[in-house]
Amino acid sequence: MLLAAVRLGPRAYTVTIVHELEARTGREVAPAAVFIALRRLEEHGLLNSRLITPAGDWRTRRLVTVTARGRALLRQSRERLLSLWEGLEPLWKDR
Repeated sequence: MLLAAVRLGPRAYTVTIVHELEARTGREVAPAAVFIALRRLEEHGLLNSRLITPAGDWRTRRLVTVTARGRALLRQSRERLLSLWEGLEPLWKDR
C-alpha cells in the first residue's frame, strides 16, 4: 500500500491504489480491504489522508500521502529484503 501510494504521488486515492496494486501484482484487490489497510496505516502514522474535490470533478476523494515515518519504514524494508537476496545471484544465472 505504501509503495503504491509513493508511486502514485498526487494521484494516490483509494481507487487508484487498488488499480496500481492489481496492475503490479496481477491479482484482484478488494477496495474495502485497501480502505481498511489505509486507515490502519494512518492510525500508525505511516500515511496521512485528506478529503479533496479535484477541480472540474464533483466527487470527493481521499488523497493519501506517505509520511516521513512511512518512507523510513519503506527504506528499512527495502534494505532488509535486498539483504535477504544478497549472495543468491548465482542461483538465478542460466547454467
